[in-house]
Amino acid sequence: MTIVGLDIGGANIKAADQQGQTLSRPFAIWRHPERLAAEVASILRSFPGCDGVALTMTAELADCFTTKAEGVTSILDSVEAGMRDLSNATTSHDLATPAAKLSVWTTRGRFVDAQTAREQTEAVAAANWHALATWCGQFSPAGSGLLVDIGTTTTDLIPLHEGRPVSLGLTDLSRLQSGELCYSGIRRTPICALAHSVPFRDGYCPLAAEIFATTLDLYLLLGDLAEDANDLETANGKPATRAEARHRIVRTLCSDGNAISQNEAIEMARFLADVQRQRLAGSLERVLARQSSPCQTVLVSGSGEFLARRLVKENRKTATAKIISLKEKFSDGIAEAACAYAVAQLCHRGDRTSVPA
Repeated sequence: MTIVGLDIGGANIKAADQQGQTLSRPFAIWRHPERLAAEVASILRSFPGCDGVALTMTAELADCFTTKAEGVTSILDSVEAGMRDLSNATTSHDLATPAAKLSVWTTRGRFVDAQTAREQTEAVAAANWHALATWCGQFSPAGSGLLVDIGTTTTDLIPLHEGRPVSLGLTDLSRLQSGELCYSGIRRTPICALAHSVPFRDGYCPLAAEIFATTLDLYLLLGDLAEDANDLETANGKPATRAEARHRIVRTLCSDGNAISQNEAIEMARFLADVQRQRLAGSLERVLARQSSPCQTVLVSGSGEFLARRLVKENRKTATAKIISLKEKFSDGIAEAACAYAVAQLCHRGDRTSVPA
């Protein structure tokens, strides 16, 4: 049986099956929520022989929805519609009854069917981190552990104990307050959200409070992320190259490359990347301070795994911990689509759909 895990975020959709095939695709749901069903059908076509879908999401927070409950319901409707469309379009997929084939992960640590998910929207909303931490627990079966997952938009710092997630918060709000969720990632975070000003020549210069550049540009310019001339998911819609990243970064000083040198742009990028790392390090310290015993194992994942490693190595409480990289243990694709892969694995190995009593 082939289960496809779907992790539907506000800006990206990630998919994976339990064999390790993965797919990550940009999809700005706030712009076209009505296109989600077609997008789901298109993604599932990349997984021939799909017998069912394990779903988790964060896109319910998108501002095209008035409430998160509305968002959860709308996404469930779209996923079911996409599964139905696929079933009608081909005989190679047995998805004739999508409600019976759809399993939805909750922060209660179990799957529910689509109808129950509509009744438990708070437990369904933003549950992808919980699925990943639950699955990753097998790699830290004893004592205290930690999952550090850094993605394009957010960072999750999830404490583990005896192989299970023991987070202080379960909702986005409570996780923000606890430091377990940091709304800061390695691609989509506007750099004006990191600092009000940067060192420049003989003093400091304030940054324009405008989305001229994002953290993607910092890590492109610093060489942490590879260039991709075909990637136009940038602040100005121009390619994700180092040359264009420099132009976007210096525009935050209301200037351009004629007035600001390459070396000055790199120094700006280095300063801002350091600010982001220090902020994440502060949250990491808060989470570690609550653990009852020294952290023995740290799992790192996400497209920002390189930054996760730096955080872990710089912290005195995790510097000697065993680091397990999902990229090295599995593949780049699984590390990037880790939540989708996790929910597929959980669904495949356990009760595919369970309804609470």
